[in-house]
Amino acid sequence: MAQLLEPGMFVRHPTQPDWGLGQVQSVVGDRVTVNFEEAGKVVVDTRVINLDWVPGL
Repeated sequence: MAQLLEPGMFVRHPTQPDWGLGQVQSVVGDRVTVNFEEAGKVVVDTRVINLDWVPGL
């Protein structure tokens, strides 16, 4: 999944909907840093969590 994500893309965390919309800040290997509206910056291991891409934003 991380290979498909690029900085600037918008995503949601599938098990943390209360975090709100997140914008990808960086992608390094399987680790994606996302700035979520309600949770701030979070590093997500995409080997464990598949972020949901939000197209069209």
